[in-house]
Amino acid sequence: MISKANSNIRINTDRLWDSLMEMAKIGPGIAGGNNRQTLTDADSDARHLFQKWCLDIGCTMGVDRMGNMFAHYAGTDPDALPVYVGSHLDTQPTGGKYDGVLGVLAGLELIRSMHDANIRTKHPIVITNWSNEEGSRFAPPMLASGVFAGVYTLDWAYAKQDADGKRFDAELNRIGWCGNEDVGDRQMHAFFELHIEQGPILESENKDIGVVTHGQGLSWTQVTITGKAAHTGSTPMPMRKNAGLAMARVIEAVDAIAWSHKPDAVGAVGHMEIFPNSPNVVPDKAVFTVDFRSPDLAVITDMENRLVNDGKRIAQSMGVEIAFEKLGGFDPVTFDTDCVAAIRHAADTLGYSHRDLISGAGHDACWINRVAPTAMVMCPCVDGLSHNEAEDITKDWADAGANVLMHAVLQVAVIAE
Repeated sequence: MISKANSNIRINTDRLWDSLMEMAKIGPGIAGGNNRQTLTDADSDARHLFQKWCLDIGCTMGVDRMGNMFAHYAGTDPDALPVYVGSHLDTQPTGGKYDGVLGVLAGLELIRSMHDANIRTKHPIVITNWSNEEGSRFAPPMLASGVFAGVYTLDWAYAKQDADGKRFDAELNRIGWCGNEDVGDRQMHAFFELHIEQGPILESENKDIGVVTHGQGLSWTQVTITGKAAHTGSTPMPMRKNAGLAMARVIEAVDAIAWSHKPDAVGAVGHMEIFPNSPNVVPDKAVFTVDFRSPDLAVITDMENRLVNDGKRIAQSMGVEIAFEKLGGFDPVTFDTDCVAAIRHAADTLGYSHRDLISGAGHDACWINRVAPTAMVMCPCVDGLSHNEAEDITKDWADAGANVLMHAVLQVAVIAE
């Protein structure tokens, strides 16, 4: 436990904020945010800056074959496994300044503040920048941490292509960040990730800190409905096989299914297409993706089954055909109880208000939880807005999140007396 004598240890808030603003200059967006997609030249520039900052405080840098970066700050016990901390530097095409970046740079500030105060820990501390967390250029998201955790193979990840047909491995080599470490060889004592909430709960309840106990499981299903194209003006209503209308009714069912498992389950359709997409043609085909999430695997399974059953019922009643394809997903995550307790204790010790949270988004921590004790800290973001250039946080929120992160890490890494 962090003693009362050590509870006055704090990060340098201004330095953390200045680092966030300096990093945001790399890969600027068009509306105040960032477009620093993975394995672009801007991503490489961000990596070089992060590496320089780490080397300046005495870290050594390791890079694995997925481009994951590991800045190692030595502990007093050479045999002790490191405590890892970090997130990601890549962004969405219209991303903000804080999503992921806060977690990496708070880890950097943690080490800087320890260095300033001449604090050493028994366990080494490693700051991590995971490659391609966002998945906006190379799907799926959390790709490199997934390879690290054994969810995906290296060859499978290397073969992923962007919209222009460029392969992940080729682009990783092009920007010069393909390391020589085998992915997943590193062992961890624990892993902590600080992240903005990407939701409205903390701000609306005026809480400083979210203690993340679980991560929602996710299920993506692509639905294809096939009807019959017909002239919108001359085809009588009873004689239509309208794939677009059938899609609308299935989407309505998706909403009802999610509501039936309130308050933690959610569901929506974010991607949809109709064909031939002409003003005067009744659609003969509709393709859309259903996104279900819940912290309870049984609930996800129930929602998937009801989607199929309700979809078939709707299709039969309208004389159209329907098909379902599972695109992907992951099971719900329960974070390590000891790591969660360390975060809660840090918030209490420092006097920050807090509440337990279930993360509605996927994070690298969700995969790393499979191979090491893991937990997450969250801070509020304005209006819960993220994956948007208008994403915003306050300096005080960043300060609280980084201080809780530091004290949780110091507790687990054990301050050397």
